[in-house]
Amino acid sequence: MISVNDFKTGLTVEVDGDIFTVIEFQHVKPGKGAAFVRSKLKNLRNGNTVEKTFRAGETIGRAMIENRGVQYLYASGQEHVFMDNETYDQFSLTSEQLEWELNFLKENMNVNIVSYQGEILGINLPNSVDLKVVETEPGIKGNTATGATKNAKLETGLNVQVPLFINEDDVLLVDTREGKYISRA
Repeated sequence: MISVNDFKTGLTVEVDGDIFTVIEFQHVKPGKGAAFVRSKLKNLRNGNTVEKTFRAGETIGRAMIENRGVQYLYASGQEHVFMDNETYDQFSLTSEQLEWELNFLKENMNVNIVSYQGEILGINLPNSVDLKVVETEPGIKGNTATGATKNAKLETGLNVQVPLFINEDDVLLVDTREGKYISRA
């Protein structure tokens, strides 16, 4: 058990039978009435974000999340097959479970699997990945007064805004949290 007064960003807790990670929290001490903690929590099972308010000092269950290194092997229809790096066991996740992550996953890529008491909740990607540009229009000289950008399609199907000097077959460093261009790799 953990007190809501000890909330930290990234902490995983169990509330009403679901597993949540703390995204934001704020301790509120009104002039009249009891103190409380306002929080924004992300459900790790379905990805929904909820706002919950707790009384100050209230205790809730702490969820012990396990992270293991796995390798993404291949896609087979709507199933995506991974292999545990230690035991070499293979398992698969559906496209619905990996909706955002599929924008960055390449074959043979190492990621971390997130599980709670044997239930696989999803995967954690590295903060940035290298992806190759497969389609972009050529940059036009003279349009560069103020940081002009153009659209580029990457090898995973993700579309990002890139500077005009980026060409096809360039390898880019892309932020996996926001899906934005960082730099050339």
